[in-house]
Amino acid sequence: MAENEQYITRIEHNGKELILIGTAHVSKDSAAQVKAVIDAERPDTVCVELDKQRYQSIMDGDRWKNTDIFKIIKEKKATLLLMNLAISSFQKRIAKQFNIEAGQEMIQGIESAKEHGAKLVLADRNIQITFARIWHGVGFKGKMLLLTQVAAGIFSNESITEEELENMKNQDSINSILNEFTEHFPRLKKPLIDERDQYLAEKIKRAPGQKIVAVLGAAHVPGIERELAKEHDLAQLNAVPPKPKWPKIIGWSIPIMIIGLILATFYLNPVAGWQQMLSWLLWNGSFSALGVALALGHPLVFLTAFLTAPITSLNPLMAAGWFAGFVQAYVNKPQVADFEKLNHDVHTIKGFWQNKVTRILLVVVLANLGSTLGTIIAGTDIVRLFMNNL
Repeated sequence: MAENEQYITRIEHNGKELILIGTAHVSKDSAAQVKAVIDAERPDTVCVELDKQRYQSIMDGDRWKNTDIFKIIKEKKATLLLMNLAISSFQKRIAKQFNIEAGQEMIQGIESAKEHGAKLVLADRNIQITFARIWHGVGFKGKMLLLTQVAAGIFSNESITEEELENMKNQDSINSILNEFTEHFPRLKKPLIDERDQYLAEKIKRAPGQKIVAVLGAAHVPGIERELAKEHDLAQLNAVPPKPKWPKIIGWSIPIMIIGLILATFYLNPVAGWQQMLSWLLWNGSFSALGVALALGHPLVFLTAFLTAPITSLNPLMAAGWFAGFVQAYVNKPQVADFEKLNHDVHTIKGFWQNKVTRILLVVVLANLGSTLGTIIAGTDIVRLFMNNL
């Protein structure tokens, strides 16, 4: 184990011995090291960089079989789920490349804790809270950059060497990566890295027993070392930021303005008013339907998006993608096999489009994006026609 001591950080804190293992999440050597350290140290507690949701997904491989796709759409979680799947696809591709299981070092930590009778502590913050704080904090430009990077991750066929994989554990390399990450996404690093360093440090400090082993991604180890000396409010770190009021104000202002301009134009020139109506119907319906087509949705779903987008664009409480997603799920309902293959299918672009589950999610997201684009184009045309008739 001596040759791997560089990835182990030993800290004395308030009479406790804390042993931090920095791992690469898709490394065979990391999993072996976790087992070796826990076997040798026999700690009172093992902390793993997982929250309850991710722990359950690891322990219950059949969880997808019970997924209610209609509930996901109804609760407006289609985009979140699609992003989650997309973000994990790169890690899973690397794991497949080296014939290993993503997160194997966390699984090993769980198994070794049970084997030695150590208490298991899920030390990471809930993934949905992290996503919510990320989405709240990055601003419009950050959201667009983030979505671009996620999309690039889906379409990338990048592979890496075993040497590069092991270098993921090198703290100097990690710090270099984080510096670049901070430069391009300065507001994203805080909720994704810094806050989780604080949360993990606090959970590790509070773990019961005198000897604690923590299994962590190597990127978090330097930050956790710094944060261990500070006190952190877990309730504050777990708080979901309130939704700002301006999106709701804009969401209602745009349809009111569109309706007002059309009514005013009808008063000035009925022919131009009808042109505005036609523009609204065609641009909204066509672009939303185009989104369905890009997602390879059913023809009935294509028609649904075309008909509902002009109406839902005038009501912020509804979205064309929801109706399109419901119809897609009804006419091409996912089977148990689709959920069972989901983890495998997200490795490839073809799999994303072929799996019935991810196709529904793509229908929802792309139909909504198409409707938004149609609203912008049609709204601009409506303003133009109104100005021409003043």
